[in-house]
Amino acid sequence: MNDAFVQSLRSLLGDCAVKTGESMAAHTTFRIGGPAEVYAAPADSRQLRLAAELCGKYGQPCRVLGKGSNLLVDDGGIRGVVLSTENMDQVEIDGVRVRAMAGVSLAKLARQAQLASLTGLEFAAGIPGTLGGALVMNAGAYGGEMKDVLKSARVLSADGTEQTLCAEQLRLGYRSSCIPEKGYIVTEAELLLRPGNPEEIQVRMDELAVQRRTKQPLEYPSAGSMFKRPAGYFAGKLIDDAGLRGYRVGGAQVSEKHCGFVINRGGATAADVLALCDDVIRIVYEKFGVRLEREVKYMGGEE
Repeated sequence: MNDAFVQSLRSLLGDCAVKTGESMAAHTTFRIGGPAEVYAAPADSRQLRLAAELCGKYGQPCRVLGKGSNLLVDDGGIRGVVLSTENMDQVEIDGVRVRAMAGVSLAKLARQAQLASLTGLEFAAGIPGTLGGALVMNAGAYGGEMKDVLKSARVLSADGTEQTLCAEQLRLGYRSSCIPEKGYIVTEAELLLRPGNPEEIQVRMDELAVQRRTKQPLEYPSAGSMFKRPAGYFAGKLIDDAGLRGYRVGGAQVSEKHCGFVINRGGATAADVLALCDDVIRIVYEKFGVRLEREVKYMGGEE
């Protein structure tokens, strides 16, 4: 890693905001992953833009990270720079409009909306990710999706320009958007919610929290649902029907509570998870002719 680049980044963001050789296992919900050459946490969208520009100037590859909740990081780590939005978590509410930075957690965002008597984000209260990441994959649960509440997003383009795009321009689909293919970095977003009763909103969030604890393996590290839902099927049921409940490779295991989840039973490596997923995809296809596709993103290695 170029020493002049690291020093320039520290001058821009502050010494405490820049780390070298930072273990990514500490920054993903899977608790898996080797070190990032450089891990930096800008304080706001301006710093994020300037840090990305600095990476370009020095020819350093950079990737943006939220809470690492839908992510598997390679055991060898990540070459270049990881720009974390962990410090970009401000929220502003004006009537039914909610403006929030990309790094705010969905749990915090849903809670702020509830306190402001706004409904529409209950589905997101238990999703362990950030607003920025939720837009990248159009996160959803229990009948709700980000596209249902998004009005617009502020994005940083690969050439360093900033623009505001309406929800339709982001082409939000099932666990997808145009953000990755366009190389956009989400810096903030505006949501449009509806007036509601705060007590009723809290009851609904509590109900969904109970469902999650009952049905999902929250007691183990994971990246959430490992596979996308194939048309006409449920990935978890296919995996269960294939006899793979509890199937294990090293420290990685198909959850016995919910077969759509792959969990870290302790000491799992990215190689364990990938080998397990390959086995699951192959066996399900052999038995049912349905080819599963990983939903969890992969970062590092050859990518």
